[in-house]
Amino acid sequence: MPLSISRRAALITAGAASLLAACRSAPPAAPDPFPPIVFVHGNGDTAGLWITTIWRFESNGWPRERLHAIDLPYPLARDDDGKLQDGRTSTAEHMKFLSDEVDRVMKSTGAKKVVLVGNSRGGNAIRNYLANGGGTKNVSHAILGGTSNHGVWADAKRIPGSEFNGAGPFLTGLNAPKGSEGWEVTPGVQWMTIRSDNNDKYAQPDGVWIGSKGTPTNVSFEGPALKGADNVVLPGVDHRETSFSAKAFEAAFRFITGRSPSTLSITPEVSVVLNGKVSGLGLNNEPGRGNYANNLPLAGATLEVFATTEQGERSGPAVHRKTIGADGLWGPFNANGKTSYEFVITAPGYATTHIYRSPFPRSSSVVNLRAERIADADRDAKSVVTLTRPRGYFGIPRDQITLDGKSPPGGIPPGVAGVYTAKLKVLDAPGRAVVGEFNGERIAGKAWPAADNHVVFLELHY
Repeated sequence: MPLSISRRAALITAGAASLLAACRSAPPAAPDPFPPIVFVHGNGDTAGLWITTIWRFESNGWPRERLHAIDLPYPLARDDDGKLQDGRTSTAEHMKFLSDEVDRVMKSTGAKKVVLVGNSRGGNAIRNYLANGGGTKNVSHAILGGTSNHGVWADAKRIPGSEFNGAGPFLTGLNAPKGSEGWEVTPGVQWMTIRSDNNDKYAQPDGVWIGSKGTPTNVSFEGPALKGADNVVLPGVDHRETSFSAKAFEAAFRFITGRSPSTLSITPEVSVVLNGKVSGLGLNNEPGRGNYANNLPLAGATLEVFATTEQGERSGPAVHRKTIGADGLWGPFNANGKTSYEFVITAPGYATTHIYRSPFPRSSSVVNLRAERIADADRDAKSVVTLTRPRGYFGIPRDQITLDGKSPPGGIPPGVAGVYTAKLKVLDAPGRAVVGEFNGERIAGKAWPAADNHVVFLELHY
């Protein structure tokens, strides 16, 4: 990793330790010193968002085969949970998928219980599985990062059937008082919630982030907290950092083990092997069937990998090439842990998608890649380059962000961290280098021409 990121991790260690000391004492550690952990991503996301969290667990001795991140085939929630909607999943379907994955992990590892860690909508599936799916017999600890446990809004008249409505049947059922103390969590499992103090876009009293600026959401900053859980507050973190930041990792590690992690840094490996899934957009990845995300294999696509220089130029021919099969996997690929790479996806109905990534310090099987299309509004540009941060949002003035030398890039509003992409429409000439930087992580790529149906992403690890 860049040195500046390592220094930042050291500062996080000290700060997070003082925060957690103020929390309730951790419950007894899991009987298994390394229980299997099943990570559950959020709405529209992929297993790939857990890559740095998995690296941190591995860097603290957790066996790789006991860290499992799931990929919900259709990761977006229905608008109305009770009504069929193409390419979307209901809460019941989500719970069934999680239940099957837990059974598979328990069978493969021989473990008696697992730990569940969910981000955002992933926490809904965990709560539903434990409350209504018989999951308590299989789970020791449940950790929910940024889950909207009391809704993104709470209004019986606004999309009443949404699973994100705190006044709707799904969440009111989960939050019904339990036991003599009126807990909102299902007994028999150790529960933790992790939330921001006031920087989570989905725990805001005003409806600006749901398209209703000036309208009360009837939800407070404390919305993700649950009665009966160990409720941890990490000041300043955004919605995704409640799960994917180093602070969130430390809170989770301590909750599971009863001790502090030995490091928050990511320990490099000598031999790095990468793999993951190539997916697409729309219903069954068919052109013309929508631009919403899915996690289905994009069979028939081609993936090429190129080593790149500090200026984003290719340093030679492709070092890996594969036609994607029915399983969607693009690897394995033996990588150099000190080399940056360009991943190129070509598939019918999609733009040629160029994804530039920083060096990978460790192996991973969840380097998931998605083919994209050029938006109609961007076709006037010579090139379209997007800086994207999947594991967090961009906060102004919290973060130091530049794209093509502009700080901050356009499209990032000040205040609550609420967007994770910054788009550059290159209007002068394609083919030149474009550099994105975020708090010490630097990625350089080439502005491939939009006229030839190319689109470019600079994807941040951290």
